[in-house]
Amino acid sequence: MEITYLLNSGFMIKDKDILMLFDDFDDPSLTVDKVVGEGDFKYLYIFVSHAHFDHFGTHIRAYAEQTTRYIFSNDLKRTRRVKLFPSTDITFMRKYSEWEGKGIKVWTYDSTDVGVSFLVELKSGKRIFHAGDFNWWHWDEDSPENRQIAKRIFFKQMKRLKGLEADVAFFPVDGRLGGSQEKGVTEFIKQTEVKALVAMHRPGFPAWIPSRNFLIEAGKIPYWSPTYSGEFRKLEKNKFSE
Repeated sequence: MEITYLLNSGFMIKDKDILMLFDDFDDPSLTVDKVVGEGDFKYLYIFVSHAHFDHFGTHIRAYAEQTTRYIFSNDLKRTRRVKLFPSTDITFMRKYSEWEGKGIKVWTYDSTDVGVSFLVELKSGKRIFHAGDFNWWHWDEDSPENRQIAKRIFFKQMKRLKGLEADVAFFPVDGRLGGSQEKGVTEFIKQTEVKALVAMHRPGFPAWIPSRNFLIEAGKIPYWSPTYSGEFRKLEKNKFSE
């Protein structure tokens, strides 16, 4: 599995003849243009977890001719931007729904912000979880009441995700949360069966260095915290390599 960081929560993933884009709102490295132009794939699936500007960029319509299917969170229906896309090529997904296409099966879960998170199973058997904006959004400057609400809705969703199996998970470790940035990812890694982890939603911050507490929960799970657009890793046998 080949993984390229685009920006924020944006990633390009290639597994054999399947190419996937997740939350590609911007691609300063122009990596996607190059790979799509080369055409070394059979299917192209473009996922958008929700309508926030830093997850949904209309430039992905440039790949309409090569796209097998746009897989959009249902909240995108309410945006003007989605009208720029060919409606017959879009599958809108609500939370807790599933869809199956050529060489791929998709399940959705709820978010603690807007939209959905995706679990994708490929014909190779590999499974990918992309959290979108699902996280434990504990803002230290927020009121105690709001912090308690954030905790409650996070753990409510974790009941659905408990035991989830994935070869790789993309999960927010947002530097803006300061000392609370690991709350969500630590609990997530503790309650799921994830074999590798990619930190996301942290543009402008240096690479995440996990705390001892996280490492105790994660055990030997490999992790990667990309910092620049176009950064690349290959995931093989539960190891990241350049």
